[in-house]
Amino acid sequence: QVQLVESGGGLVQAGGSLRLSCAASGRTFSWYDLGWFRQAPGKEREFVAGINRSGVSTYYADSVKGRFTISRDNVKNTVYLQMSSLKPEDTAVYYCVIVYGTSPQGDWGQGTQVTVSS
Repeated sequence: QVQLVESGGGLVQAGGSLRLSCAASGRTFSWYDLGWFRQAPGKEREFVAGINRSGVSTYYADSVKGRFTISRDNVKNTVYLQMSSLKPEDTAVYYCVIVYGTSPQGDWGQGTQVTVSS
């Protein structure tokens, strides 16, 4: 099994940038496609970005395309989400998880809070 721990969230002004990290334990990290999801207050959790096992293929929600970049380092067992041109509507708790396409699989971590002020 893979356990995932998110970090890197914080408070940033609109237009700013943040990089989220998700560190994984377990030897099978490179076996899985991974994704980032987010949940804003009062809203359902939504898919943000995904990356395949090798890191060659990435895909994004329309709302973040061109602003966010997902990447992974299979040596460091870490997946990243580089977020740029942040907007107040990006404010949410961000989670990483094993995915199949845009569908989450496995357990959720504690997430990391991102707050974008206007």
